[in-house]
Amino acid sequence: MFLGAAPGVGTTYAMLEEGGRLREEGRDVAIGAVETRGRPETAALLEGLEVVAPHILTDRGRRLEEIDLDAVVARRPEVVLVDELAHTNAPGSPHEKRWEDVETLLDAGIDVLSTLDIRHLESLTDVVRDITGVSQEETIPDQVVRGADEIELVDMTEEGIRRRLAAGNIYPAERIDAALANYFRPGNLGALRQLALSWTADHVDDALARYRAIQGIEDPWETKERLVVAIAGVAGGDAVIRRAARMAMRARADLLGVFVRPAQGITDETHATLSDQRDLLAQLGGRYHEVVGDDVGEALLAFGMAENATQLVVGAFRRPRLDEWLRGSPISKIIRDSGNIDVHVVSYDGARQRPRLPRGKRATIGWRRTLTAWVIALVGFPFLTWLLLHGLAGTPLHITLFIYLLAAVVVAAVGGKWPAVAAAVGGFVLANWYFTPPVRTWTIAHLEDLFSLFTFLVVSLVVGLLVGIATRKSAEAGRARAQAEALAATSAQGHPRFGSDPQGLVLRIKETFSLTGAAVLRRSPAGWESLAQAGDGDLSSPEDGTESIELTRDMVLVLRDGRLTADDRRVLRAFAAQTTQAIERVGLEREARAAETMAETERLRTALLRAVSHDLRTPLATIKASVTSLLETGVDWSAEQTRGFLATTLEETERLNRLVGRLLDASRVQAGAVPVFFRDIGVEEVVSAALAGVGSGRERVEFDIPENLPPVWTDPTLLERVVANLVENAITWSPPDAPVVVTAGEVGDRIDLRIVDRGPGIPPDQRDAIFQPFQRLGDSPSGEGVGLGLTVTKGFLEAMGNELEVEETSGGGTTMVIRLEMADRATNPRTPAPIRSAS
Repeated sequence: MFLGAAPGVGTTYAMLEEGGRLREEGRDVAIGAVETRGRPETAALLEGLEVVAPHILTDRGRRLEEIDLDAVVARRPEVVLVDELAHTNAPGSPHEKRWEDVETLLDAGIDVLSTLDIRHLESLTDVVRDITGVSQEETIPDQVVRGADEIELVDMTEEGIRRRLAAGNIYPAERIDAALANYFRPGNLGALRQLALSWTADHVDDALARYRAIQGIEDPWETKERLVVAIAGVAGGDAVIRRAARMAMRARADLLGVFVRPAQGITDETHATLSDQRDLLAQLGGRYHEVVGDDVGEALLAFGMAENATQLVVGAFRRPRLDEWLRGSPISKIIRDSGNIDVHVVSYDGARQRPRLPRGKRATIGWRRTLTAWVIALVGFPFLTWLLLHGLAGTPLHITLFIYLLAAVVVAAVGGKWPAVAAAVGGFVLANWYFTPPVRTWTIAHLEDLFSLFTFLVVSLVVGLLVGIATRKSAEAGRARAQAEALAATSAQGHPRFGSDPQGLVLRIKETFSLTGAAVLRRSPAGWESLAQAGDGDLSSPEDGTESIELTRDMVLVLRDGRLTADDRRVLRAFAAQTTQAIERVGLEREARAAETMAETERLRTALLRAVSHDLRTPLATIKASVTSLLETGVDWSAEQTRGFLATTLEETERLNRLVGRLLDASRVQAGAVPVFFRDIGVEEVVSAALAGVGSGRERVEFDIPENLPPVWTDPTLLERVVANLVENAITWSPPDAPVVVTAGEVGDRIDLRIVDRGPGIPPDQRDAIFQPFQRLGDSPSGEGVGLGLTVTKGFLEAMGNELEVEETSGGGTTMVIRLEMADRATNPRTPAPIRSAS
């Protein structure tokens, strides 16, 4: 499979080259279907390759050629070349799609070489439509392409593709300007290239992952350095990210940042600095990810293994040893279980808060604290009893109970209510058996002793229960804070990770509530239409989810595998309302962009019609009058009169040609399709050639250019047209008795070329407006032009990387200054890439 980002990158050319190479190796190669599109370089590669005669079909009076599947199977070559895999066959063919023909050939044991553009992949049609604004009717399932034994990306730069198009090597001449201004814009081509490169890289990663899975290889392979940095979202964590970025730069590694969220309940933005650290990671060239899990170390290692990471950077802040024992240290687990992943620990000042929002009846005190409390209760109370019996013998009962009460309070503070209850009961039993007369019996002889024991029991139980209630209230306060922060993040425009569009909000819902899938569906005549979707599986109807929330009469929010509390549902309602607003906002923005585009188009159309109706019709009327006079049979024109009519016709024809040329130049400038061919040349040579092409008024031009000026690095043809345009403009606006002066001089490390006129001048606040298309500051004295000369001039200079400045002429008038780069000081010599005609 030869995969390209856009038409014209050379997939057909590459396929034919590979076919020729295989034929030279002795393989039996035939061509089943190929489109040369009239390109001689592509057609030349067909020499020596057998072409199986196509199957001729007719559709609506048109003669169509399709691959003759039966003939190819009967011929049974080793390798067959089939161009345009996503092609739709003509009615009457064995299959509807050409890729189905290819599957038949593969089933027959014939190897196939084929071509495809990235825009035809079924999974990317929506993305391509959003990028280019063009919907693809011919698509192919991704699994068909991924099933290829080899996928070769045929790549070319954006400017290379546009140069091919401008040279007529992709589309006919009448389609070039429209293609340059629409589908083949530089931004579109750059996005399509990125899409093709990413898809191909994913295919390679998938193939590598499959191989490792088949071979049972769990350790990461260092095929490419991938560095994962743990983002803590706390003050001081910036230093860890910057350190990881420096390490990634030195190792030329991919930088991945990961933040671990708690696995249960609403996962809020735990720290205010997390957003800043996401932005910092993006500025340093990293990609941000989030994973869910309560065990931070385990989650980081799982992410690193999944991403085939080779290095893991984690931050460590200084903590008391007791806090480390109670809360645990994920770094120890990471180092112990990292395997082949290198672990770097970066020290910094900071402290990470614990997750504030528990799930349902999940324990609000960590298991380490609970275990510690049980140890104190089960070991500490027997030890206290032994100490009171042997070291502090004779201690009064009320003092003993106070000692037990102090121990029970410590247990309650550390472990909560259940260890506290156990400590209270244990203390009551031990005090009764060992210290209440008569000792070593369950009998209590004195009423005041009974009162003291039960007072101890009640106080111990109350303290334990109060600690449990306080812990639960703290968790509830954390939940309320998390809900408020989640709502605030949802309402904010342009969330750092999820954005404010429907797709981003649905992704946020899915990750916030720990769902496996979420989608917004809209009812249509054909069923349910997906507006935004995130998670595993396809949610194509409300029945596919476990819960659904009605957004509007025709829209629902569908959730899958959600275990939501009542508080969660209230917050989810706010998410749903924000999602509805986002969908409506996207629709309104789309309508506004369409209206703005139509208004701009209407403005340019009106200006163009005005130019055509006036400026183009004037020379045509003069030409028609002269030719009509010459064809008049009733008048005997003299030779001098005839010459005058012909001279007028020639002059007006040249004028019309200049106007049409400027319209075409302006369209190419507008589309950004100005091919540039650099070389060194003398300024005097360019100016002389430009003045030779100037029409009337050339005799009024004076130029003074030193012969010893160093050559400049530029495109001579474009610079010549720029100078001619500026000189003609200066002649138009200068008084008849005032000359136009062209001078040049060396200024620092550049050459300044100056065109000076003595016209009325241009006010400073209007100097930018003169470069807009169809703009003229009042009527020109001659009444010529459509207001495109300076637009074209500015566009040509920008294409060459030169500057044009407007200055006021001393004594009145305007001076146009062109900044040119010396050839021997060119910092970035640019030469055009050779244009090869291929599909």
